[in-house]
Amino acid sequence: MADRVPRGRIGRLARVGYAAAHQAARQAGTRAVNMTRSEEQAQAALERRQLETAEQIVNVLGGMKGAAMKLGQVLSFVDIGIVPADDRERFQAKLASLRDAAPTVSFEQMRKVIEQDLGESVNSAFADFDPEPIAAASIGQVYRATLHDGRDVAVKVQYPGIGDAVRADMKNLGVLLRLARSITPELDTKAVGDEIRERIVEELDYELEASNQRTMARIYAGHPFISIPAVITPLCRERVIVSEFVTGAGFDEMRAAPSAERDRIGEILFRFYFGSMYRYRRFSGDPHPGNMLGLADGRIAFLDFGLFKSIDRDVAALELACQRAVIDGDEEELQRLMSDAGFLPRSDVIGADELVEFVRDGIWWYTTDESIRIDQTIVNRAFIQTTDVRSSHFKTARHQDIVPEHLLGRRLELLTLAVLGQLESEANWYRIACEWIYGDEPATELGREEAAWMEANG
Repeated sequence: MADRVPRGRIGRLARVGYAAAHQAARQAGTRAVNMTRSEEQAQAALERRQLETAEQIVNVLGGMKGAAMKLGQVLSFVDIGIVPADDRERFQAKLASLRDAAPTVSFEQMRKVIEQDLGESVNSAFADFDPEPIAAASIGQVYRATLHDGRDVAVKVQYPGIGDAVRADMKNLGVLLRLARSITPELDTKAVGDEIRERIVEELDYELEASNQRTMARIYAGHPFISIPAVITPLCRERVIVSEFVTGAGFDEMRAAPSAERDRIGEILFRFYFGSMYRYRRFSGDPHPGNMLGLADGRIAFLDFGLFKSIDRDVAALELACQRAVIDGDEEELQRLMSDAGFLPRSDVIGADELVEFVRDGIWWYTTDESIRIDQTIVNRAFIQTTDVRSSHFKTARHQDIVPEHLLGRRLELLTLAVLGQLESEANWYRIACEWIYGDEPATELGREEAAWMEANG
């Protein structure tokens, strides 16, 4: 058990640099093998090296925090074909250790953070406090405790020194991203890097996260199938956040549910992440399996609002207009919309037909009027076609700028798709999305339940 987070840039860089050098040596060895063996044997050797490199990166990232752990968490549920299909389950299990059981810091160290921020002892603030963490995330750990009024609560506490560690990660981010890209060419490292730089400082402020969570809890109060745990405001500080404790099925259990239940869960996730963005213009930008629990009453509880964004009405309206243009096949309108918004610095380089095909390849699954079961093939294609140099749309992507206000929304789309792929959920996603794209009446039972709740709540 580690008692402190490695803070220095040189020390942290040395660990990443070793992994990168080791990985490069492996690749060199593989190239030599390719020259001396048959193509089939060389491919098998390459696949073994990929798996070994993936496992090594997990081990390196697992011993770090901050931005390094955030990269690991992204990789932990976005399987975009970086390892052979036969080894995918093994790789996912290895990466899941970052998501569900990140290395812990001793309770004595964490106690100091709690008591410094609350200005009182743990025994004074809580009637009971279990020193064993129930979860570990990129920048903190979660504990279970009981308040003096008998309520069970979850207490999220930042790792001591995490601020220094994050600053070191920011300086080393280029190396970290190159390491990730060495085994994941489909990963849009620039977008990931920009997002980390812009958002991770906000994630360090738990008072801001508590405010985000209160906002979402207020929006979804009394919702028939979405639950946001209440925040215990008097006990929230910059490095400590206390909220209602909820128990339920974890993501692995939800993945093992019968097909009909997985379809229902998938629709709920789609409605929460996309509906929050387009209906309320406030949304969690971190749709990953560790941030959701299946409650006994059938609702899904959503957790962790550190990576959070509010968008202007005009931003949401532009995205919906672009989606309508794709659905309608209106190439000129899509090009006009994206050019006027700054996505196309040189619109003359990209043909209108090329542009609509590029956008459609990213969002076809919810702009096509048919029932679609999301599987790993669909997820892989979306990531490759929208982010990879091998994509048939590479020229189009190269001449497109991501306007910052829309970056987190694009991440939400891809990562929600990735989670749906893990669940292998099926729905007519288009019919659901038409509720916010066109204002259509709901076409599903969950949609009718939600519409009745919305009407009752004004």
